[in-house]
Formats: sequence, structure tokens, C-alpha cells
Amino acid sequence: MKKVFFWSITVAMGGFLFGFDTAVISGAEQSIQQLWQLTDIYHGLAVAIALYGTVIGALVGGIPADLFGRKKTLFWIGVLYLISAIGSAMAPEIYSFMLLRFIGGLGVGASSVVAPMYISEVSPASQRGKLVALFQFNIVLGILIAYFSNYLMAGVGENAWRLMLGVEAIPATAFVILVTMVPESPRWLIIKRNNIEAARKVFMAINPDGAEAALESVRKSDQDDVDKKTSTRIFSSKYRFPVMLAFLFAFFNQVSGINAIIYYAPRIFDMTGLAKGSALLSTIGIGVLNLIFTMVGMAIIDRFGRKTLMYIGSVGLVFALAMVSRSFYMEQFTGVPVFLFAYIAFFAMSQGAVIWVFIAEIFPNRVRAAGQSLGSFTHWILAALIANAFPFFVNKYDGGPIFLFFSVMMVVQLFFVWKIMPETRNATLEDLEKKLVRD
Repeated sequence: MKKVFFWSITVAMGGFLFGFDTAVISGAEQSIQQLWQLTDIYHGLAVAIALYGTVIGALVGGIPADLFGRKKTLFWIGVLYLISAIGSAMAPEIYSFMLLRFIGGLGVGASSVVAPMYISEVSPASQRGKLVALFQFNIVLGILIAYFSNYLMAGVGENAWRLMLGVEAIPATAFVILVTMVPESPRWLIIKRNNIEAARKVFMAINPDGAEAALESVRKSDQDDVDKKTSTRIFSSKYRFPVMLAFLFAFFNQVSGINAIIYYAPRIFDMTGLAKGSALLSTIGIGVLNLIFTMVGMAIIDRFGRKTLMYIGSVGLVFALAMVSRSFYMEQFTGVPVFLFAYIAFFAMSQGAVIWVFIAEIFPNRVRAAGQSLGSFTHWILAALIANAFPFFVNKYDGGPIFLFFSVMMVVQLFFVWKIMPETRNATLEDLEKKLVRD
């Protein structure tokens, strides 16, 4: 189990880079707008351009993962992060800056596909929720470190934003080195390469006592698919239920407003009348709570299940967002930091902890890469649109209607969890295929 944990935490470092890369822009975005005199539209694009790269990375990330393997794909994802960190910090003007942020976005999108998929494929069923949730834990750790780094560097001069972006090169280099030390996914070795012996060695390292049973289960599942001439097209009718689940789960994740809050947290706090320094410090508070309650979600996800976390989270999100909306309508902002902290706590232990676990579980071995890409693509296209549009809608409508919309969407999410979402804990990936795939 120690080896599996090492592999999982190493691959989950892609999540750390994911979180750092997406959050670090919150400390730099206002300086960039002033430096290059950007209009609201260009400013929104400069912030969201990495997300558009993320959309492309999510859409195509499953292709090299299937063709060349999970391990090689993760290595090149690390290289993309490294190029983006160094390049965007040195950018002389807005267009090269946006190109290099776009490259980093490609890494974010691809890592959101490949890293949870890899961890799910090497994890024992009883520990899979906790291990895949390490990816989300590293995302929020990256967000927290980015916020803290931004806070420390905010007063070092007019080029502080370059240091904020460039420091990402350090963890990116570590990831590129460490990922060479993990083995290839045993399920990929069987399904895509028919390399039974190599897969057996990995399963032996995971659990010597259960290695042969795990190997036989994957081989039998694959042979059944071959015998039935099962389609490998993700949009075939056979996979319509997991496709619907992945789409809806990713959709609700974003219409909760999480990336609008993560990206524009200092600006939201400024809108409530907090001084700039206090706004940045409150943003660090968001990062700390995000980390703590992600750990809470990780601790109980395999014990109580995915649905229980989603029930609790949905109710909490409805309340917190409604109270933030009310504060803007009433122009009484004293409680806004508390309500936003509550929002982050409920999100982190539910949607945050569950999304990458759930999407990585619900697709069969043969189409897992494509399914993970679908879920990640849906997640990121909505994130990009919301982040790009947020400054415009805030300036036009203020915060009241925006946070009310997010709250109503969480009411709809609660209905989805109640009526549609299945429980996936304590089942092998092959057993879940039998449960969720409709012949």
C-alpha cells in the first residue's frame, strides 16, 4: 500500500500544479490590467485564456493517454507547466503572455483527465476514493500556496506579478522528475498493449495476495467486451448513462460559481469594502478552509460514500450562496466573508472531493480516457465561460443576481443527487461497469 500511496501522491502533484496555475492569476490580474491598459473584455480574456487552453487539454488529453500510456502523458504535462511558468513570467507584452498562459492551460486540462484516471486504475477498491481525492487535495493545496505566495510577494515592486507566476517552475520541475519513478497503469497495459506480465508485476506491487484475482477480473472484462464487439465510441448508446452522469456532475461543479470565486476572490472582497491587504488575506483564508475541508471529504468519502457528501454539500451551498446574494441586495456586507468561507467548506467536502473520483469511476476500462476527457471538457468549458464573463456581469448587475443564480443551480444539483446519482464506493471498476453500462 505504501507504493500505491507514493505513486498516487506523485501523480497527484499534477493537481498541485493545476491548483497553483489556476489560482496564481488572482494576485496578478489587476497588475496586468494596469500595466497593459486592458479593457474589461481583454482583461477577462487574459485571465480566462489559460482556461481555454484547459478546455483543449481536457478534450484531447485522453488521446495520448490511450496511445502512449498514462505515464508518458503525465511527463509531458509536467513539461507544459514548466514552459508556461517560466515563459509567462518573462512575457514582454499581452499576446505572448496569453500564449504562454494558454500552454499552461493545456497542462491543467490534460492533468485533470490523466491523473485521476491513473490513480483510479492503480487503487484498491476500498481505498480508491481517498487516493483519487489526493488529486483534489493537491489542487486545493496548490491554490492555497498560490494565494500565500501572492500575499508574500504583493509588496516587492511593480514586477511582483512576474515572481508570482514564475515560482511555479519549482514544483513543475519536481513533478517532471518524480513522475519517471511511477509504473504504467496495469489496466492500460492489459487493455491497450495486452502486456499481461508487465501488468502482473504492477498488480503484485499493489497487493500480492489479490494480484491474480485483479488481473483475471480485468482480462475477463476485456474479453467480454471483445466477444460482444463492444463499441469503443464514447457516444454509443451503451454508454449513455455514464456520459450523462459525467456531463451533469461537471456542469453542476461549475455553475456553483467555484471558479468565479477562486479567480476573483480579492475583487469580490474589494466589492464588500475590505481594504486590498485584508482582501488578499481573506483570500488566504479561503485557501486554508478549502484545504481543511477537502481533507475532511477525503477522510469520509470511502466510509460514508459519494452521495452522502453530495447531499450535505448541496444543502450547504444553497444556503451560503443565498446569503451572499442577500448581502449584496441589502448592501450589508459584514457577513460576506463568513458566508464565502462556509461556501468553500461545503464545496470542498462535497463537489471538490467527489468530482474527480466519481468521473474516474463511472466509465469502463475501454472508454475511460474518453469519458474522463468528456467530464473534464465539460468542467473546463464552463469554467472558461464563467471566468471570462464574470467581470462583465459584476460591473453590469453587481453581486446579488449572480450569487442568486449560483444558489438556484445548487437546488437543481440537490435534485440530481437525490434522483439520478448512483453510489460507487467499495466496488471495483469492473463491477461498476456491469452496474452502469446499459446493453
